[in-house]
Amino acid sequence: MQNTGKLAGITLFITGASRGIGKAIALKAARDGANIVLAAKTAEPHPKLPGTIYTAAAEIEAIGGKALPCVVDVRSEEAVRAAVQKAVQTFGGIDIVVNNASAISLTPTEETDMKRYDLMHNINTRGTFLVSKECLPYLRKSKHAHILNISPPLSMEPHWFSNHVAYTMAKYGMSMCVLGMAREYENANISVNALWPRTIIYTAAVEMLHGQEGYPFSRKPEIMADAAYAILCRPPGASTGNFFIDDEVLAEEGVKDLAQYACVPGNALILTPDIFVNEKKSKL
Repeated sequence: MQNTGKLAGITLFITGASRGIGKAIALKAARDGANIVLAAKTAEPHPKLPGTIYTAAAEIEAIGGKALPCVVDVRSEEAVRAAVQKAVQTFGGIDIVVNNASAISLTPTEETDMKRYDLMHNINTRGTFLVSKECLPYLRKSKHAHILNISPPLSMEPHWFSNHVAYTMAKYGMSMCVLGMAREYENANISVNALWPRTIIYTAAVEMLHGQEGYPFSRKPEIMADAAYAILCRPPGASTGNFFIDDEVLAEEGVKDLAQYACVPGNALILTPDIFVNEKKSKL
């Protein structure tokens, strides 16, 4: 999907932007000449995961964007508030918020320790609410206001809860922010939407969790970046309260070649569906 330049000069506040999907979205917007606030914890190299907010910032600057790396733990009100203020001081405001930061543990109830439970809920649900809350006063002033949460469509099917209740609750908390805030701010010209991948997206974090076995049957983060870009280029208020699936968004934009996003293009029709996506609705 080609860049259009519609995000030139627009300021995006992206959590978890040092790698993976968050970084891919940042780079896509940066090619338009956008301002990117990289709000993530990784200031020092991780022993198992590549990239920091500073290496991501360098990549953004190299392709024409402007970057502001901020060390942010989204569980901390003080850290989030400081990053928001620094963003406003640097770029004059905030136009788009991408709540991408997330913690995952696909464990059944008895195997989920409360430390991990608290981590998921504090980063996923509480962090998304907190970042959105702190940015909203500036989104109200923006002429291109969007909140995009990387979270799944809401479904009360027991199947999506039974294998990992704690994680589902935490991710659905992000989606409930979409459901509520879209209605709450529908008259403020602020679009609030969710985006979720149809298939597994292969990132360094996924590799660390599950190994390399899933690589041949996954898609690259660029499909999420292109879908997010399409959503965020739309006029604010025109489309809000949606739970988008990445390849459906691209189909609406006329993108027909989805094999380009497959890690192994020859496997484009035998990819692994992501959780929270009903297989009966899958196009794979």
